[in-house]
Amino acid sequence: MSRTERGFTLDPFQVAAIAALDEGSSVLVAAPTGSGKTVVADHAIDRALAAGRRAFYTTPIKALSNQKFADLRARLGAERVGLVTGDTSVAPDADVVVMTTEVLRNMIYAGARGLIDLGVVVLDEVHYLQDRYRGPVWEEVIIHLPHGVTIVALSATVSNADELAGWIDAVRGRTVAIVEHERPVELHSLYAAHDRRTRDLTVLPVLVDGRPNPAGDRLDDPVVRGRAGAKGSQGGRDRARRRYATPRRPDVVEWLAEEDLLPAIVFVFSRHGCDEAAATIHAAGVRLTDAGERDRIRRIVDRHTGALRHDDLDALGFDRWREILEHGVAAHHAGMVPPFKEAVEQCFVEGLVKVVFATETLALGINMPARSVVIETLSKFTGEQHEPLTPGEYTQLTGRAGRRGIDELGRAVVLWSPYARFQEVAALVASRRFELRSAFRPTYNMAANLVRRHAPDEAERLLERSFAQYQADRGVVRQRARLEARRETLGRLEGEARCERGDVGEYLRLRRRDERDSDRRPDRQAITTALARLRPGDVVWTGGRRHAVLAVGWRGPDRGRVHLLDEQGRAHAVDSGDVDEIWVRAGQVDLPARYSPHDRAVQRQLARRLARADTPRPPRPPARRAAADDHPVAGCPDADAHVRAAVHAERVRREVADLEASIRLASHSIARELDAVLDVLATRRMVDGWQLTDRGELLVRIFHESDLLVADCLAEGLLDGLDPPSLAGLVSCFTYEHRSKLAAPAPRFPDRRLRQRFDQVVRRARALQGDEAAGGLSVTRAPDPTFLPAAHAWARGDQLDDVLAGADLSGGDFVRNVRQLADLLRQIGSAAPDPHTRRAARQAAEALHRGVVASAAAATTGGDARSPEAPVER
Repeated sequence: MSRTERGFTLDPFQVAAIAALDEGSSVLVAAPTGSGKTVVADHAIDRALAAGRRAFYTTPIKALSNQKFADLRARLGAERVGLVTGDTSVAPDADVVVMTTEVLRNMIYAGARGLIDLGVVVLDEVHYLQDRYRGPVWEEVIIHLPHGVTIVALSATVSNADELAGWIDAVRGRTVAIVEHERPVELHSLYAAHDRRTRDLTVLPVLVDGRPNPAGDRLDDPVVRGRAGAKGSQGGRDRARRRYATPRRPDVVEWLAEEDLLPAIVFVFSRHGCDEAAATIHAAGVRLTDAGERDRIRRIVDRHTGALRHDDLDALGFDRWREILEHGVAAHHAGMVPPFKEAVEQCFVEGLVKVVFATETLALGINMPARSVVIETLSKFTGEQHEPLTPGEYTQLTGRAGRRGIDELGRAVVLWSPYARFQEVAALVASRRFELRSAFRPTYNMAANLVRRHAPDEAERLLERSFAQYQADRGVVRQRARLEARRETLGRLEGEARCERGDVGEYLRLRRRDERDSDRRPDRQAITTALARLRPGDVVWTGGRRHAVLAVGWRGPDRGRVHLLDEQGRAHAVDSGDVDEIWVRAGQVDLPARYSPHDRAVQRQLARRLARADTPRPPRPPARRAAADDHPVAGCPDADAHVRAAVHAERVRREVADLEASIRLASHSIARELDAVLDVLATRRMVDGWQLTDRGELLVRIFHESDLLVADCLAEGLLDGLDPPSLAGLVSCFTYEHRSKLAAPAPRFPDRRLRQRFDQVVRRARALQGDEAAGGLSVTRAPDPTFLPAAHAWARGDQLDDVLAGADLSGGDFVRNVRQLADLLRQIGSAAPDPHTRRAARQAAEALHRGVVASAAAATTGGDARSPEAPVER
């Protein structure tokens, strides 16, 4: 086989992958970002086309689908490449179709005609299958694709690539794992901190000879000391503060420029943080472009935003955004409208934008390599809590550092943070552990499709072919081996615990009871009663010494205080709650005629009398004879050895029981979860035995995270009788999720009727959540009315600036949420039982597709997109 492809020399892993494809195998290619995995995918597509068959290229996100669509069109010609992403459809019958993975899953369940001549499916970013919400889609596709379709799975480098390939091999036939660990451009990881003493940026390598840099620990030094009396000190005393701090963003950018490390991507795990960072750099006077570059940037911006109206551009803050962009700085995140985001991407690829502040979505396959990457913090907010970056995420982010064929080295710079010590940074950088774990679980839509298309035993077999069950079964093999070893150990210990004189277990129980009795403290009531009997002048022993009682006071039946005096005349008080033994009266001393417990002269006189008094310590009550001493095993010379073996056996016996329970849970675990899902469906009359009801048929056509809740509300008529804007507003409660750290604003409803409908939806959701919790299932997300006013207003025809003013959303967030809403409305327009609801849903989806939303869709597809009338081809 030739070691060249389209005029350039192939790397060994590319040669191996292409050879495997030519031999008829599917392949899993796990390699670092930018290493050239796409060459393998292109070869597979070319082979399918040469054989007269079609090819599908799937991606996890629409942005990546749009990029692959453009790349393949440039290579194969516009007439041969299509795009389907749920809300966008361009040439869906083309020879090569780019799509999100969900679209392919929906086509499979719908039995779409487009699958008939399918020869190859490329699953890009297949490591995404561990994503909690969207990951199961990859497994559904791999399991249900027609036989004879070749799979090309592309992944970042993972630790268990052989395991994943082994599963695909077991499910679909011969699959070869091709793993490449070497990056195309060597990566150096650096650590940067601001030194308050020198006011300089301190930068050092994270690793030296593969080990943590010894100099790094000094950056954890918590304080610097000001001289006594120095300016800024307080009262002439030393004032402590940290010597090192997080570098300022302008300082970082200037250092990158001085070190010739631009262009750079700075990862900031917040959309607002990205915008704020770009504005900060601009406000600091950083200018990274010349006049010619600024002119080229303006032309690119005009081309991407030309379809947007002037008032929409004003609402999106266009002038400010373009001004910052023209100086070589930009933000990039999902909160930007697609024309803005795509203009940034083109400017960066052409070397016009030198610094991009981006969220982690930029690391997901989008072709924007840089000379260096900066990571501001090693944790990110997930919408619920802050979580540390995993080694896999760090590898994914730093994969953009180093442009192949241009840079000899790529640099990844981690910024100092008070929340992460240097050794933690070094451990993350040095780690190469990125193990894929399946997130597969039966969804309601999946269950409905299984009931509709397969017999019960066949459906169970299909689920047991999942990667989740494959991993569980491999784990069971390891657990069974450990179980056998522990059982063997248990048998030996039980033999050592046997005694010919008697039952060692019974003897052990008696010994433990004796130990508990010896440690048992007196009853609290008995202590209180004894204290209540004390009178001034009584002598008691406590703490190994004699004391005379000066006084006893009570503020309640259980709240007493005893004032005591020792022989040296020292007085102190003891609360009754602090007494843990019964004080026995040992004698008495005579009180002075004129007795006052707090009079020091009286106390000295009483102390002298106490010293002369003959009040020996009362004898302790006789110790209770230990019951275990009378047991026959007590006389065995090996009794202690028997007991040690019995105790060890108890521990091993519990471990054996835990392993047995774990194995029972792991075996057929996915099938048992399907049973729980079917129980919930039966409660809502979606299934009857192993038959779909009319209500269940609704569920088959709803592909959404809240699929059952949507189908249930449709079946109950809660979406009927609404005009298009009201229906759009109500349906947005299923698609929108408030994920900010700040609390969601109070819900606003255009009218009372819509509020009542929402309340009815919430009641259905709560009932569903209760059934899910009872069945041990993941709970469906509650409906969120935050986006309802904006969705209603936009579907009604309001202007963008008015809608955004009341929504507290960025333009990009608004567009993204509207497109997701329109997608679900189109599904409802196809599935709703009521013809008026179907019509209202379609009208609502069409009403949403206007202005910036329509322009955004056209920008991503070159202007030839159409809005699909149904979610999938049937």
